[in-house]
Amino acid sequence: MSLVRNRHRASVRIRHCLRCGASASTVVSLPTAACLPARSGTHPSKAELLSCLPPDLLEHDPRKAWTSLGWSVGLSVLAFGLGTQIPLSPAAAPLWLMYAVVTGTVAGGCWVIAHECGHHAFHPNRRVEALVGFVLHSLLLVPYFTWQRSHAVHHAHCNHLEGGETHVPPRVDSRAGRLMLAIKQRLGSTASGVLALVNHLLLGWPLYLLFGVAGGSDYGAPTSHFWHGAPFRNGRRPLFPDGFRGSMQRSNLGLLAMLLLLGLAAIQWSPARVLCVYGLPYLVINAWLVAYTWLQHTDVDIPHFSNSDWTWAKGALQTVDRPYGPLLNFLHHGIGSTHVCHHINPSIPHYNAWRGTVLLRERFPDLVRHDATPIHQALWRIATRCSVVRQLSPGGGFFYQG
Repeated sequence: MSLVRNRHRASVRIRHCLRCGASASTVVSLPTAACLPARSGTHPSKAELLSCLPPDLLEHDPRKAWTSLGWSVGLSVLAFGLGTQIPLSPAAAPLWLMYAVVTGTVAGGCWVIAHECGHHAFHPNRRVEALVGFVLHSLLLVPYFTWQRSHAVHHAHCNHLEGGETHVPPRVDSRAGRLMLAIKQRLGSTASGVLALVNHLLLGWPLYLLFGVAGGSDYGAPTSHFWHGAPFRNGRRPLFPDGFRGSMQRSNLGLLAMLLLLGLAAIQWSPARVLCVYGLPYLVINAWLVAYTWLQHTDVDIPHFSNSDWTWAKGALQTVDRPYGPLLNFLHHGIGSTHVCHHINPSIPHYNAWRGTVLLRERFPDLVRHDATPIHQALWRIATRCSVVRQLSPGGGFFYQG
């Protein structure tokens, strides 16, 4: 793509809040609505990307926000309520499977709204926003404030091999990389692809929260969203600083309260009923979460960068939008189809991200990624072909080789 220079100037102020409990937020001040000119070269600057998203995209519309929350919570309550009526018998197994898929898919919208709260994109009142996010994530057994912190790190260092967080691939010459290649060679492409799907969609989220699996090497291994001391503090820099202790404790208290409620429900009705009504959709919610993030940041043509080559703009532009269709985009508030815009400025509410996506694609048509491959096909391609990365040329990105 040909990038044109001119001499227009704009004032851009950018601030990433990576202090205790803060999410990656961006404050943009532009004297005009016009985009800054792109520099010559492969990637625009951070300011050039942000300048294409006018300030009005950051404006909250409480009516739209509460309506989205109402749909997600209302449909989830209805779906969970239906689960209380399904008999606990082997003959009802098909009904339970359908219930898990439908309810987990619907309740995924609550996860997305809590995610929006974590980016300060839900409501202008930060206390209201924090309360909504904390309650929703606690109900889904997610440690809200610690997730908010690690997710801010993910946004600040997207596709960074050392400083990134979540879905950071092993290098081909690392111990983990050699192990993954050996397993794939032994099992074959199909079996190793199935194993990758199971590991990611079923086990990936709890393993990440508990032990920091697939986190960046800068933070050491293991890390934990529930305890910031030994043995979870081995990196060059801590994922959760000492000052974050209070927020981590509040997150843990939210989870303990939810586990207490589940325990009381098991006493009142039965453990089997609670496991089926709550546990089955819980697995599906987690599978959607991991599928979205995996697909947003991984593919055969998406590079990761090391310290010497990474820039914020490079990393943010390695995100890809995918076609989830009108139903999933309604239920999950467009999280998978507007994700490039979300990484350029995560403080934009979901209902404004659609227009932001259009503006970015118009300005940078060759850099803003969109893959029209059907989701199930893309997921299988990634599971079978994206396990370790190799640098193809000095100074270039690290691409998946198998």
